[in-house]
Parts: sequence; structure tokens; C-alpha cells
Amino acid sequence: MLRLTEIKLPLDHPESALKAAVLKRLRVSAPELVSFTVFRRGYDARKVGAISLIYTVDAEVKNEAAVLRRAASEKGIAPSPDTSYKLVAKAPANLETRPVVIGTGPCGLFAAFILAEMGFKPIVLERGKIVRERTVDTFALWRKRILNPESNVQFGEGGAGTFSDGKLHSQIKDPGHRGRKVLTEFVKAGAPDEILYVSKPHIGTFRLVSMVENMRATMIERGAEVRFQSKVESIEIETASDGTRQVRGVTLQSGEQIRTDHVVLAIGHSARDTFKMLYDRGVYVEAKPFSIGVRLEHPQSMIDKCRFGKFAGHPILGAADYKLVHHGSNGRSVYSFCMCPGGTVVAATSEPGRVVTNGMSQYSRAERNANSGIVVDINPSDYPGHPLAGIDFQRHWESLAFTAGGGTYEAPGQLVGDFLENRPSTAFGDVTPSYRPGVHLTDLSQCLPDYVIAAIREALPAFDRQIKGYARPDAVMTGVETRTSSPIRIKRGEDFCSVNTRGLYPAGEGAGYAGGILSAAVDGIRVAEAIGRDIAPID
Repeated sequence: MLRLTEIKLPLDHPESALKAAVLKRLRVSAPELVSFTVFRRGYDARKVGAISLIYTVDAEVKNEAAVLRRAASEKGIAPSPDTSYKLVAKAPANLETRPVVIGTGPCGLFAAFILAEMGFKPIVLERGKIVRERTVDTFALWRKRILNPESNVQFGEGGAGTFSDGKLHSQIKDPGHRGRKVLTEFVKAGAPDEILYVSKPHIGTFRLVSMVENMRATMIERGAEVRFQSKVESIEIETASDGTRQVRGVTLQSGEQIRTDHVVLAIGHSARDTFKMLYDRGVYVEAKPFSIGVRLEHPQSMIDKCRFGKFAGHPILGAADYKLVHHGSNGRSVYSFCMCPGGTVVAATSEPGRVVTNGMSQYSRAERNANSGIVVDINPSDYPGHPLAGIDFQRHWESLAFTAGGGTYEAPGQLVGDFLENRPSTAFGDVTPSYRPGVHLTDLSQCLPDYVIAAIREALPAFDRQIKGYARPDAVMTGVETRTSSPIRIKRGEDFCSVNTRGLYPAGEGAGYAGGILSAAVDGIRVAEAIGRDIAPID
């Protein structure tokens, strides 16, 4: 099998054009080409009037060696790499204790999935509810202003990624083909086949719900035990005479103790009470940078027009996205975060009396508005103190947002024109906000630091020069976006264990080692592999 890269064709090329391009690149006749499949398809929209598709293709040919010799001097032709995933360990028949995985977001889900595939029969503990019950609780906040602190956008089966755009692309390096493993398992669980080859795959919330259920069923078939509404109250740690610390189990809120020597911490970036428990138990925790800001909504049709010109609405291109960054004069970067084409802004708090925003899209990306976080870098120097001070910092601004929004879980909002002129907003324009339970117009400077407000005010005109209309006066800003990433890192070593507690494996976004569904899932796989190698590696 040969891999051909950078095959460029017009957006509306006929179906036969790709085969013709493959034949031309290989310099073979049609009878010599046995078959070919698309490994990756992206697009180049740098020239709005001449958008092209970029293909990577795997081709099977007769007399492959001769074709390779002939193409030795050409770029973009090489043997296809092996992208199959291979297990690194196999559980012994006499396994003394079962590994415990805390959390069922993408990281915990794939850590448990791989451990089950290797035969380790993990015990999976989730503080929230099964995904469909969790969905009901989440809608209760959006529609009725009723918050369940243990079942919401942040907590429950599927993790925070369930209520998101379902983006499945990442910039991480993946020499072990773990990312391909994630996508393959998602397809088996019900995701569309296209996520295996489009350059920016996404799934959307409703599809993620059924996929998570299907993956849970597969894990259980392989011997995993999955428990919901099973909050971990404590990690049990044994300290030897030389000071070495080793995990020996977990204690649940119910009082039940589970004996284990291996614990995966896949707790997500909002498990603030668990962060405190770990810190109190002496697990090494350090503060890390994160970002805060707002959600900004525009008509999706405007973004499509700016990005795709006359090709706006083309079915292959779908709803347009964007990625923006501005390096401000005050030394802070402002950037778009978790951009959701054709989506909605959602209430994402997990604590009473606080307002947090996030973005979500369905697979169709067919809603009226585009939304994105517009966020500003925050560093530990902005919240000096103990390692958990970033949590206090986040809570402070979330509480002010709750007050500015009227104290009813409505979010404070402001139109861009008023924001730039430093005046409160009193009426909406043509852009209707999507956030539920509602948006209360006010002045966002009440619930964000002055330096964040100043940085965003400087960035918006710069973004408008890249996307015409980005700073349109009636675009809606909704606050506050504080959960961009974890405010802490639970530091680990090369063996993936906590640097001061053996058997404790910090993983995913909550531990500060991932950002997004795919990178979190890949990190879960890496941690599962580390546990497998520690117990019973394959020779």
C-alpha cells in the first residue's frame, strides 16, 4: 500500500477527478491501480475565490516495488504507515487488585476502555449520573434554572466534552497511533465514518450521548465495572519508613473502601473539591496558567461569507470556523477558544450562585449563530498564594457574573459596540443570544479583571481586520468563560505516576495534561498503557 499526500483538486471536482489524479501521481494505468481509499481530506480556503480540497490517499497497485522505485525522487509518495493500535500488556490470571478509574470523561473513558481491552477489568467511578439522566439534569438548569451540583455540564458520564462541539482534532504528537484508535472506537460506537478522514472531524452532543453508552456496554462486556453517583471522598495512601508513598485504595462518599494499587485520576477541570482533597492528602499539586473571558456570538452566515465567499453554504465545507489570536500591548494574548460553528452558548456552572459559559454544537451545526470563547491569558502571578488559588480566582469572577446577571443563572451580556465604548447595553440588535436560561444586558467590566477587559477591547478591532464584521456593534458578548482549562497541574513523572505518590496516575484536562476530547482520550490511553506495563507488559 502506498500513501500519496497533497493531492489538490478544485472544490467542485467530479468524482472521477480523484482517481485520475492518483493515476497521474503514480504514473500508472487504470488496470495497474487495484484500489484506493481516502485517508484524509481537508480544504485550503486561503484564496476565498478558489477554495480547493487537499487529499491524502492510500493506494494499492500492482508491482508496488517498481512504482516505488520510479517515484523515488518524487515528494508525496511513500509506503503507507501502519496505523493499527497494538496493546502493550495483558492482564495475568491472578490479578491481585483491579485498577480504579475516577471519571468518565474522554480521558477516563479511554483509560478504562483500554484497561478492559487488556483484561484488567477496571472499576470505573463516576460522581455524576449516566449520560441520559445527566442530560435531563443539565436541561433543568437551562430551562428551569435548577442546578444539580453533581449532575450538569461538568459532571456525569461523558464528561464536559459531551456538551460541546465534539471536536476531534488536536495538535498533539501521536507516534503510537492512539488518536486513530480513538476515532476508530468512536466509529464502532456510532460516530459517522467521515471522522476517520476529514481534517476537522466533529460529532456533536446528541451523537456523543449514544456513543458513550455504547462504549460503556463494550467495557462491561470485557469485565469492567462502572458505577455512577459514586463520588470518591479520599485516596488512601500508605507511607513507608523512607517516605515513599503508595496508593492503597479509595474511599467513597458512602463510606465504602475499594482496595487498589493503581488509580487513574481523570476528574476533569472542574472537580474543585477533589483537587482540595488531593492537596490535603499531600499529593503534589502546582498552579498553572489558564484563560478567562467571554463567549462572543455572530450570525453564522456572516462567518461563512467571510471565510468561504461565494462557496458559503457548500455541503463539503459546512459551517465555517475560525481561529484568532492577538498579542496585546499589555503583554497578554487574546485568542478564540473552543469555536462552535452553528451552535449555542450554554450554561456550564457546577456550583450554586455562579455563572459559567461554554459553547456547544450539534453534528449538523445548523443553528443561527456562531460562537467562540474570546479569552485572555491568566498566569499564577495574577493569583498569588497556595497552589489552589486559581480556583478561588475563578470562583470570584463566576460569583460576580451571577450577580451581574441578576442572580437567576441568567448570564451577564453586552453588545460589542457598547463594550468598545465602555457603556452598559440596554437592548439587543439583530444578533439574538442563544444562552439559556437567558442573557441580562449590563456592563461586563463588573465581572472580569480590568486587564482582561482592556485586552479584549484592543483585540476586537484587530480581529475585525481578519474577519470583516467581527466587531459589529450588535454582536453579543456573554460572560464569563472561566473553565478553559484546569487551574492546577497534578505533576507526574515519565512513568505517568504522581511525582510523590506511586500508583496515582493524574490524567487528562483536570490534571493539566490535555485540552479537548481527542487529546484527553489519547492521554487516557497512555496512562492505561503505563498501568499495563507496570503490572504485566507483553514481552
